Amino acid sequence: MNKKLKEILSTSLYLLFVLAATFLVVTYVGQRTKVSGGSMEPTLHHGDNLIVDKISYRFEDPRRFDIIVFPFQYEEKTYYIKRIIGLPGETVFIDEYGFIYIDGNILKESYGKDVIADPGRAYEAITLGEDEYFVMGDNRNNSSDSRDPVVGNIHRDEIIGKAWVRIWPLGKFGLIKHQ
Repeated sequence: MNKKLKEILSTSLYLLFVLAATFLVVTYVGQRTKVSGGSMEPTLHHGDNLIVDKISYRFEDPRRFDIIVFPFQYEEKTYYIKRIIGLPGETVFIDEYGFIYIDGNILKESYGKDVIADPGRAYEAITLGEDEYFVMGDNRNNSSDSRDPVVGNIHRDEIIGKAWVRIWPLGKFGLIKHQ
């Protein structure tokens, strides 16, 4: 084989390897997503770019307060970013004063700082199924989340992954903190 043909073959194999590796990483390990809207403020802001960890939940279950990404069922290519509040088998209730109860106990958390004005469907106790999660935005009064029947409970197999690191804007680069 002449030298030029070897070089073309070598470059082609290298590019094929890079494309295959990129496909595998984006499909199974992580992907970039952009925050649209203010439902997760003050934790995440409109325009923030995140890397979503798509592999962790293959080995462990989602935990309370993880920030997850899942598709919105009524609009193609639309994804929601919310915080897990209720876990499988738990009962979630929000009273008229805006307190969140998990299995009858007030949830101790520091993410949603505003008093919840509208408990939505959680004004009546919601018992989650074996594979269901109750999610809310941190900006509780400006969030379409599990309180809204359009979003409802999120099934385990709908979760794409968890928000792992903020990559843009650069001044805010870093891991997303959990309690």
